[in-house]
Amino acid sequence: MTGVSRLERGRRALAEIDGQARENVVAALADIAPDFATYLLEFPFGDIYSRPGLDLRAREIATIAALTAMGTAAPQLKVHIEAGLNVGLSREEITEIMMQMAVYAGFPSALNGLSAAKEVFGKRDAFPLMT
Repeated sequence: MTGVSRLERGRRALAEIDGQARENVVAALADIAPDFATYLLEFPFGDIYSRPGLDLRAREIATIAALTAMGTAAPQLKVHIEAGLNVGLSREEITEIMMQMAVYAGFPSALNGLSAAKEVFGKRDAFPLMT
């Protein structure tokens, strides 16, 4: 993507992963930390997610695993569960990722992750046209 700014690369990557969620992130930060929204678009999405070494599906597997293992980032985990579904992960694969994290991060982290997944899956089932 020669000639494309970090910000534009980030916008494109986030739109591909999250669709409308990109606008929600930017809007949520507009009144408190608009610069942070720019940083979020530029670094994680413009620099890291846009790298050629992994496809978006693989990046979401890694992200879901990391956020599950952290056990302290439920809002971000829910966003990335949605993103994983958007880039082709199945519900079963997401569930298996979280179960795998029980080995390395403990049962509480895996249980919290599974709870977040259940919530995301339930919302998708309740509002299938909005996903």
